[in-house]
Amino acid sequence: MAEISAYIIAYNEAEKIAAAVNSVLWADEVIVVDSHSTDDTAAIAESLGATVVQVDFEGFGKLRNDAIAACSHDWIFSLDSDERCTPEAAEEIRNIMASPDAADAYYVPRKNWFMGRWIKHCGWYPDYRQPQLFRKGALRFDASDEVHEAFEVHGSTGHMQSDIWQFPFRNLDQVLHKANRYSTLGVDRLERQGKQAGMSKALFRGLWSFIRIYVLKLGFLDGWAGFVIAFSNLEGVFYRYAKLCERRKRWDQPPQ
Repeated sequence: MAEISAYIIAYNEAEKIAAAVNSVLWADEVIVVDSHSTDDTAAIAESLGATVVQVDFEGFGKLRNDAIAACSHDWIFSLDSDERCTPEAAEEIRNIMASPDAADAYYVPRKNWFMGRWIKHCGWYPDYRQPQLFRKGALRFDASDEVHEAFEVHGSTGHMQSDIWQFPFRNLDQVLHKANRYSTLGVDRLERQGKQAGMSKALFRGLWSFIRIYVLKLGFLDGWAGFVIAFSNLEGVFYRYAKLCERRKRWDQPPQ
């Protein structure tokens, strides 16, 4: 019978890593890919039976390729440290592996909990981000992508029906931290794509991001949580383009 590796990428996730690892202990192998955490992430994962592999962070694309390379089985299930594999998803995964008609890669629906409620709109459900169940060799990420990594699937794809859970933010401070971190990581990608820089463009892009999520993707139906999601996207997009403008213009210090 086919065997499966589950990998979890993590950095300073001592509060979350135990629940993530415990949710995939049904797998034949659990690999935690840690980027030299300074807290107890690695120790907690190892105490639960996971194998910890240390990988320098050089962008999420390369990190995921390194995680795949660390897996030893024919099937791979990927999980982030803020995600939980539900028993229903685990059972569906086992059924897929046992099926002779199984596709090569599967998108997995994610159910997100934020500000005390399940988010049903904002583009957050079913949130088919990228294939998370796949045969080894069927999925490759763009190693040059620092964030929102592009990928290529070699083979057929399918969609699972059972949700996994995600708890993306413990508090609003983490929302702000992610918007800042991801906007910084995204600058190099914008530059490679030859995007134009300007503060008016940054404002337009940010406002459009808010409208797309809050109005077009019905974020307003998720109450204040939907507003915060849309507004944080506005901030992230605005500062990504503003930081590109800053890099291009190289604003000087005032004369002495």
